[in-house]
Amino acid sequence: MDESNALEKSLPSSLEALFEAWSHYSIEEKREKFFLLPRLEAEELFLFLPSAEQVELLAGRTGPDLRSWVRVLPADDAADFIQASEPDAAEGILSQFDPQMRREVTALLAYAEDDAGGRMNSSFVRLRPEMLVDEAILYLRAQARTRVETIYYAYVLDPDQRLLGVVSLRELVSAASNKRVSDIMNTEFVSVTEDLDQEELSRIISQYDVTALPVVDVEGRMKGIVTVDDVVDVVQEEATEDIQKFGGMEALNEPYLRIGFLQMIRKRAGWLLILFVGEMFTASAMAYYEHEIQRAVVLALFIPLIISSGGNSGSQASTLIIRAMALDEVRIRDWWRVLGRELGVGLCLGAFLGLVGLVRILVFPMGINFTGSVHGLIALTVALSVLGTVVWGTLAGAMLPFLLRRCKLDPASASAPFVATLVDVSGLVIYFTLASLILRGTLL
Repeated sequence: MDESNALEKSLPSSLEALFEAWSHYSIEEKREKFFLLPRLEAEELFLFLPSAEQVELLAGRTGPDLRSWVRVLPADDAADFIQASEPDAAEGILSQFDPQMRREVTALLAYAEDDAGGRMNSSFVRLRPEMLVDEAILYLRAQARTRVETIYYAYVLDPDQRLLGVVSLRELVSAASNKRVSDIMNTEFVSVTEDLDQEELSRIISQYDVTALPVVDVEGRMKGIVTVDDVVDVVQEEATEDIQKFGGMEALNEPYLRIGFLQMIRKRAGWLLILFVGEMFTASAMAYYEHEIQRAVVLALFIPLIISSGGNSGSQASTLIIRAMALDEVRIRDWWRVLGRELGVGLCLGAFLGLVGLVRILVFPMGINFTGSVHGLIALTVALSVLGTVVWGTLAGAMLPFLLRRCKLDPASASAPFVATLVDVSGLVIYFTLASLILRGTLL
């Protein structure tokens, strides 16, 4: 389920139609419709909107008007709101909160936005290990009236705030009343450090299928929790960034219609220039084999076939490996296994495509006016060139993400256009080298 669908299902039915059309409105129309809503419905919608849109809606509002809206936000969302605002507005927004909330938000702002600390909420249910179950349930009920992120999990802490265990609401209500929290708490729990990257954080939540993760410092003191809804947008952001890089460009990091025109050009021009320069080597390769092309113009007919086969196979391989890396299915130490696997796949795919090309040229020799052995040699040249180019493209596409990861770069930079450009040049070299060997003494 994507994020927008999840939000729609959580909104009251009276807001579903508005939310469905929300992205089509201008900011002026959004403000008009938003402030015409009844207060409770407006708060519901406000909490579901991304931080950037919340900031846009409240632009120009100050004093009690601004205070009434930002105080609706929990601490982690308030920190996101401030980070999405202009830097010089941060102090003014912080002044709208009560002292306790201001301390919580300020603490969250000290973390990098992309770290677990920047995604966590410091409001969670705390229990002491010596509490009786009935006492813990009463205490949990009291905390549920405050701004805790979730009541489904309670965290057992010692006097130094170190995390001792986790107990679920189900375990509390089903336990005997004379038992202590320490008797029923789960001490084998998964926690993350406050400096963990958000992409790894989302992977861990998905891997362990939990709705909340405790965040601790290096000494095991609990700092907050990260819930599933905190990382839903992270998953979307990371996927969007990778998809944009697959297209051969820098990640926009902003919605398409919100990014500036000049910034859009800058993010797209860099990679286009690199790819353009790369394709110049294709022209250089063809110039190098100009003599062969002049003597056997028929060879030029199959250049698009050869280089596209290699580029397509390389793009497939790079996409599969990059996604496997993102899901932690493949690691750097697995490169040799991937190499062997892709070598076999490349040979099979190349042989299949080469056979198709061989039959095509022999049975339907359109544009080829040669007969006898020369016709067969041309077909053989094309077939072997397709085989070699597909194998090389598959291996290049599979190994390039490993090389980038080893160099501490984003494997998604091994985009389909980049791999295709790389294989275009090498495909021409393979093609004309084989043509020189096979057709020597006949056409060449």
